[in-house]
Amino acid sequence: MKKKVALHNLGCKVNSYELEAMQQLLEQAGYEIVPFEPGADVYVINTCTVTNIADRKSRQMLHKAKKMNPDAVVVATGCYVQTDEGKLEKDEAVDLVLGNNQKKNIVEVLADFEKEHQRQAHIIKINQTKEYEELEISRTAEHVRAYIKVQDGCNQFCTYCIIPYARGRVRSREKENILNEVHKLAKAGYKEVVLTGIHLSSYGVDFPEDKKETLLSLIQAVNEVEGIQRIRLGSLEPGIVTEEFAKELSSMSKVCPHFHLSLQSGCDTTLERMNRRYRSAEYKARCELLRKYFGNPALTTDVIVGFPMETEEDFQASYDFVKDIHFYETHIFKYSRRHGTKAAAMSGQLTEAEKAVRSDKMLELHQKRAAEYEISLLGKTLEVLLEEEVEIDGKAYYLGHSREYVKVAVLKTEEYGVNDILAVKVEKTLQPHILQGEEIQVL
Repeated sequence: MKKKVALHNLGCKVNSYELEAMQQLLEQAGYEIVPFEPGADVYVINTCTVTNIADRKSRQMLHKAKKMNPDAVVVATGCYVQTDEGKLEKDEAVDLVLGNNQKKNIVEVLADFEKEHQRQAHIIKINQTKEYEELEISRTAEHVRAYIKVQDGCNQFCTYCIIPYARGRVRSREKENILNEVHKLAKAGYKEVVLTGIHLSSYGVDFPEDKKETLLSLIQAVNEVEGIQRIRLGSLEPGIVTEEFAKELSSMSKVCPHFHLSLQSGCDTTLERMNRRYRSAEYKARCELLRKYFGNPALTTDVIVGFPMETEEDFQASYDFVKDIHFYETHIFKYSRRHGTKAAAMSGQLTEAEKAVRSDKMLELHQKRAAEYEISLLGKTLEVLLEEEVEIDGKAYYLGHSREYVKVAVLKTEEYGVNDILAVKVEKTLQPHILQGEEIQVL
């Protein structure tokens, strides 16, 4: 009888990638993958620790797994495991604890547990390792788009963030290993890859001088892979966007005009308290460089509202800056006090009510700007990668994303299907944040 294993992921795209890699290791070892429901022999929960709420959700999922089958082996892995200071090792719901940089050992750790039947913890001092944990995938649940982890760790130590303590220092993946994985995915039919990491802009900074690589040189290499037609990038720090970087990216036809530049605040006083390494004027200059070389790219960002000591004037400065930049999407987060970070100990903590008012105001601006950007694309011909079949108002459509990462729907016909790329002249808004096109050509 094959052992049944159920997996559940919490958190970011890097976590998703690592869980898919663990799943494929388990499949190769003969495990049967089943839904996260009662009846599994093993439950693997890949935890997140980015906020206190993420910690709580991680604990809840571990306890839920044990309740679904008290006789099952419950494996806790990931970032919450790395930062919880040994509490999970005493939690009766958890049988195995697997920290970061240990996920590649999932099969061996389960085999050892089968022999010993003793609760175990496998956690290294993540801040003392220089080893990049080599994991890879040959397919992904997304079907047409593959996220590829190229880097781990972060050296920034922003005052609100626990991740450097959970993920350790910057560790970059060898370019050759990345390219091998991209080639495999291209052969499997994937047309779009997303390069991702914990602090993507740091890719290569830890390599010795004799094998120096940068994020730009990596993108240039991926651009040469036959079969890959689109390259996207995960979150970037504004400082990486130099004139050379923007110009070189624009010369590569596969690089999509869609960039996520992390902001966090448009107020310089708040940026200083956050220990961010740029100020608003520099950030704006980087956005202007991308627009200089890409015309009308989709620029997206993250903003934290209600950071400790953020006054009404500070918030207004941040709001006005976001308004001025004209982002396509602004992901808004109410500041969440995270134990173990410098910001958690700061004076001037705001109430949840104050944060909610500021979040609502910023969200209203986001909705307005998103609609404006989508309207700016009407009448234009966009390249759309079809991802799924959907029904809207009783009609069958294929839905996909343009190179700008805007959702576009086309009526379903026999002429094309999922994973095809179409040239679509977008003519109207079908639903909020979904454009529709009629004039279609299969590329």
